[in-house]
Amino acid sequence: MNSIQKLFSEKEKNILSIYFTAGFPRLDDTGIILNSLKKNGADLIEIGMPYSDPLADGPVIQNSGMKALRNGMTIQALFKQLHSFHENDDSKSTPLILMGYLNPVMQYGFEKFCHDAKSCAISGIILPDLPINEYENEYKKIFEDNNLSFIFLITPETSEERIRKIDSLSNGFIYAVSSSSITGKDADLNAQKNYFERIKKMNLKNKVLIGFGIRNHESFSEACKYAAGAIIGTAYINAIADADNLDVATQKFLNSILNG
Repeated sequence: MNSIQKLFSEKEKNILSIYFTAGFPRLDDTGIILNSLKKNGADLIEIGMPYSDPLADGPVIQNSGMKALRNGMTIQALFKQLHSFHENDDSKSTPLILMGYLNPVMQYGFEKFCHDAKSCAISGIILPDLPINEYENEYKKIFEDNNLSFIFLITPETSEERIRKIDSLSNGFIYAVSSSSITGKDADLNAQKNYFERIKKMNLKNKVLIGFGIRNHESFSEACKYAAGAIIGTAYINAIADADNLDVATQKFLNSILNG
């Protein structure tokens, strides 16, 4: 059991997952942000590995990624930062997830990437452009050997057959994209009520978190009516982009999400 599975065995509702881009706003902010998110109420933390050609990221996350790349962020640099962070971290209870795209991982070396991720206490990986059949036939064992959960994304257009296939292959959670759009677009959760209820009625073995467009207490609370929790990225990136004090900005943001 990794820390994602442990979290979902202990907490069933109102799970808050926060995304940030590694190397943004400054190259060495990773540890500061991780510490602040952990102590201020994030249940899961999703660390974005910046990439020059993202598929699903909206302009805010794209811009944060481009700035991070200009700052010098790489997978190697991120792993070095995570090792340093854990040397000074007494508690590794908050699950950490890496989110990125396949090309940089392949350049790094897939098996080496998974091995190094495990050594940094990473519990899960999101690679939206890794096809499900390739995962099942080529990479599933590598993830399992390194005790890493692979997180699949679904959308309102995903068929029940594919969702059930994803559920059978998953051992962490399922990321339900609120609409077929890029990140950062305002989520009209009421418009997707049938989609969320359809997923809920499927009685999947894995928990579901809703992402894309969740940005405040109201949208977080609404998402939690249909799923185990929600993922927030763009709104948090905006909250820290020009912050003089990342810890204060993070505390203020998470308080606004959790308490309104």
